[in-house]
Amino acid sequence: MSVTYVDASVRSGNNPLRDPRDRRLSRVAGPSSMVLFGVTGDLSRKKLMPAVYDLANRGLLPPSFALVGFARRRWEDEDFAAEVKASVMQYARTPFREEVWEQLSQGIRFVQGEFGDDQAFAQLKQIIDELDEQRGTQGNHAFYLSIPPKAFEQVCRQLSKHGLAQAEGDKWRRVVIEKPFGHDLESARQLNEIVESVFPADAVFRIDHYLGKETVQNILALRFANQLFEPLWNANYVDHVQITMAEDIGTGGRAGYYDGVGAARDVIQNHLLQLLALTAMEEPISFNAEDLRAEKEKVLAAVKLPEDLSTHSARGQFTGGWQGGEKVKGYLEEEGIPADSTTETFAAIRLDIHTRRWAGVPFYLRAGKRLGRRVTEIAVVLKRAPNLLFRDHGDDEAGQNAVVIRVQPDEGATIRFGSKVPGTQMEVRDVTMDFGYGHAFTESSPEAYERLILDVLLGEPPLFPRHQEVELSWKILDPFEKYWAQLTEQPEPYAPGSWGPASADELLARDGRTWRRP
Repeated sequence: MSVTYVDASVRSGNNPLRDPRDRRLSRVAGPSSMVLFGVTGDLSRKKLMPAVYDLANRGLLPPSFALVGFARRRWEDEDFAAEVKASVMQYARTPFREEVWEQLSQGIRFVQGEFGDDQAFAQLKQIIDELDEQRGTQGNHAFYLSIPPKAFEQVCRQLSKHGLAQAEGDKWRRVVIEKPFGHDLESARQLNEIVESVFPADAVFRIDHYLGKETVQNILALRFANQLFEPLWNANYVDHVQITMAEDIGTGGRAGYYDGVGAARDVIQNHLLQLLALTAMEEPISFNAEDLRAEKEKVLAAVKLPEDLSTHSARGQFTGGWQGGEKVKGYLEEEGIPADSTTETFAAIRLDIHTRRWAGVPFYLRAGKRLGRRVTEIAVVLKRAPNLLFRDHGDDEAGQNAVVIRVQPDEGATIRFGSKVPGTQMEVRDVTMDFGYGHAFTESSPEAYERLILDVLLGEPPLFPRHQEVELSWKILDPFEKYWAQLTEQPEPYAPGSWGPASADELLARDGRTWRRP
């Protein structure tokens, strides 16, 4: 696919090259810079720096845009630029073009220092002032904290101390923080107080990259732009909802982070509860941040936990064995993991939502590593039809209708329904209708971080959870974590390549249901 870089002169006025149908042009970021803390980490190298280049390559950043790196490395500006270029060459989604790189590289700067180094932050202030004067960034700067949460407070205090967090007039300063947003409700509240004591609440952007995925946002389009689905999207017709995030890999290089965190804190508290909120929310008045967040918060506030957490949750640890023709280590055998670790690599919970729309409809959430395949999906499973007409015609082959939204890797949606098998007999079996982004649209979906970085620079926060959502999510998960913490035994073992421990199947079997096998 060819990519056209649109110069600033083309974006404005009545230029004949401007296509009025191209809605991206109205979303070009204004004069600004992004200061990236943690530039030597995997997230910066594999996602953030390539996303900045891809935005520039698609004409969505101003020619004056600047990228400032902050790290302990003894680099000059040229060294950091070389690091960015290497990252772009390896991980960028759009083709490398020298003229785009030349434009972008002119705005690349680097500051060497520790987070507690006053001199380094004074130098950062000087560089930002110079960018305003020399590059025309006009006092608009975003600070991306791709660093461990324990360092958030120190960096925020330093930004405030050196006058970097305060904006004047119509200029803006914004901060971007990556999950995890705390490790429980108390720490999340402390973190929110720290960050919002330095930056106004509407200047804090909490990144959940799942919310930048095209298919996650398509949940809203599928529900509210189609008369087909919304009349059925309630307890009258829906039997239950399954939300799955399965990975076919182990902890990889994240063992130091993962142990003590586990599957529930890592993805259920943020990714899966956000998917639950988008699936269950009422239609917002508009798509602006205030209205969208208000509806998600209502759902999270209405979540009711089961009385017996032992029978409505499951957790497991993958063992060693064979997966995909390869022998893999068990979790306790991975480097850096203690032999007595009680950290779960699989977690499943049942939640209920106390609203008129969802009363009596259980939501089952599960996440795990070393499972059967890599997939994230939302399955809205409908109640069985009475089928009085087909009782004597083999309707045992027909299951329940379902709408399945695939978030990754094969983005799209599937509708499952019963159909007659060709032949002389009236035999009904399940069939599917499938929609895939790759088949339906010629445009490729933007990478999640491209969309999210652009939204930060534009000041458009609908995709970013505010602190109320974060705290409500921890209120839901904390009781499960406290229950698991008082158990003496390790999580139940499960084989690599399976779909988790037997207790996960028992969780649904108690309700007369079974997990989907994606």
